Amino acid sequence: MKTAWLFPGQGSQHLGMGAELEHTPEAAPLFAEAETILGWSVVEIARGSKALLDRTLYTQPALFTVCAAMAQVALAKGVPLPKLIAGHSLGEYTALWLAGVFDFGTGLRLVSERARLMDGQQAGAMAALIGFDRVLLESLCAEKPGVVIANDNSPMQVVISGTPERVAEVGAASKAKRVIPLAVSGAFHSPLMTPAATAFAQVLERVDFAPAKIPVLCNVKPQLPTTDPTKLKARLQKQIDHPVRWRETILTMADMGMTELIEVGPGTVLTGLAKKMVPNQKLTNLQIPADVLIAVG
Repeated sequence: MKTAWLFPGQGSQHLGMGAELEHTPEAAPLFAEAETILGWSVVEIARGSKALLDRTLYTQPALFTVCAAMAQVALAKGVPLPKLIAGHSLGEYTALWLAGVFDFGTGLRLVSERARLMDGQQAGAMAALIGFDRVLLESLCAEKPGVVIANDNSPMQVVISGTPERVAEVGAASKAKRVIPLAVSGAFHSPLMTPAATAFAQVLERVDFAPAKIPVLCNVKPQLPTTDPTKLKARLQKQIDHPVRWRETILTMADMGMTELIEVGPGTVLTGLAKKMVPNQKLTNLQIPADVLIAVG
């Protein structure tokens, strides 16, 4: 069976599951290293107030740590390495860590700096649209500067991002079945993030990337998996202010012959999106140690 691993980039409401990994021998060193680097406990944040956990400054490093910990547990228990990997937005950093492009400490420092820069760009809003007319939506975004399709998640679910006024206006005009404002601190994956993206590109330039041991599908160029460190860095530099092309990512995995998609980390968002796009795929979720035992059983 050819498997691909998917790493989520959202799901703060499920991060409490990560606390269950705290005392596993495979994951404990990662939580300890994270606390040393960050100066705060991922487990305490994951179990703490929703208001704090929803803040980008804490969500991103916590989610990176929890997803890496779950992957570490899975590999230690005998789940084989995937043939292909991808991560949704922030999840791309966990994918690159798993592929050996950088070590955990380097990845966490990058994520922490990314979170700081994105948290500082607070003028914006995002909304999820479910059940929409894609042609109409693309036309609205083209006609109204200040809003873009930020996450193209599936044929029937996208996220728009931009100024609060434009997001509300396009959401109302889109005739979507549901428009759900998101609790975020900025207009992620839109041109409003360009100042953060420009600053972060300078951070990335100072970090050496190794060739990936597993091909990675990147958010900004999902049809072409690569192990080339120069390409991986260039694509990551564009990620903050460019759309996440997740619909194409899942379809590319199917075209490449992947027969099982495994979502590694809290929540089931990514397998939920894949279920309707590639109904013949086997879909598996690894959220807690018990899921690993089922997967290898």
